[in-house]
Amino acid sequence: MSNLYIGVDLGGTKIYTALCDKNGKFINEIILKTEAEKGEEQIVQKIKDSINYVMKDVDKSKIKAIGIGSPGPLDIKNGLIAEPANLPFLNFPIVSTLFNEFNIDVYLDNDANVATLAEYTFGSGKGTNNMLYITVSTGIGGGAILDGKIYRGSTSNALEIGHTTVAIHGRRCGCGNIGCVEAMSSGTAMMKIARDAVSSRVETSLKNYENVTSKELFIEANKGDKVSLEIIETAMSYLGVAVSNYTNILDPDLIIIGGGISESGDLMFNIIRNEMEKRCLGPIFRNCKIMKSNLGSKIGVLGAIALAITESK
Repeated sequence: MSNLYIGVDLGGTKIYTALCDKNGKFINEIILKTEAEKGEEQIVQKIKDSINYVMKDVDKSKIKAIGIGSPGPLDIKNGLIAEPANLPFLNFPIVSTLFNEFNIDVYLDNDANVATLAEYTFGSGKGTNNMLYITVSTGIGGGAILDGKIYRGSTSNALEIGHTTVAIHGRRCGCGNIGCVEAMSSGTAMMKIARDAVSSRVETSLKNYENVTSKELFIEANKGDKVSLEIIETAMSYLGVAVSNYTNILDPDLIIIGGGISESGDLMFNIIRNEMEKRCLGPIFRNCKIMKSNLGSKIGVLGAIALAITESK
């Protein structure tokens, strides 16, 4: 009986592949460097090698499906990695390539959607029917489960949370728009704002660091540095606006926030909750819980496993 699944978390710096059972229990796993600069052929070969590694000493007939989580944009309908920013692919047929290699059903989705599926299948979202997952790190992304199913939209590009406009006169985003929440609230955005402060005449303990990132920003805010606290409060308030908008639109039971910035503690969550209380409709706000992701660095590969389980039913 087929009861095992392979997940591939394809990223710009690493390829994390695992073999798991239907409960997300790890049987074999391997992490390889992506080395994207060497081109698509060697990346595909590494994916194949990693799959061969995790299914060694296992009866292949027990492996039901392979799931792949990849940065977008993707053409999920045709199984293509279209043109991601940090990977050298251009409409590469990853699904058919791997199916032809292993003769196992293969499913593809973007990294935000698979992370959402991970939370819904194995994490804090287990048992919910409507939930929103948001990741806040270098950038901002997310996904949604609506009526028990991942919501992809007409072009499979739904829930581009990072490119929700929250400040019409805000900072320029990498996408070209002005005032996206990614440009106002991501770790990269806060780092840029903090470095602007360091190079100015304002008094801040951030000037004690040779290199300031969002990590140092939260450290100094927790020590009471007013400039650090002001930067974080402003950034997280904009994030709270975005979260409030999505909460009013989707009416979820649960919002889970992951990514590096979510490790910063109560400061972030308190600001977001305050914005939600001000901006969300009462019944929606009172029903909706918000919590931190508990899947850590395994969320991507577990999401790929969850994709394989969900799509192969």
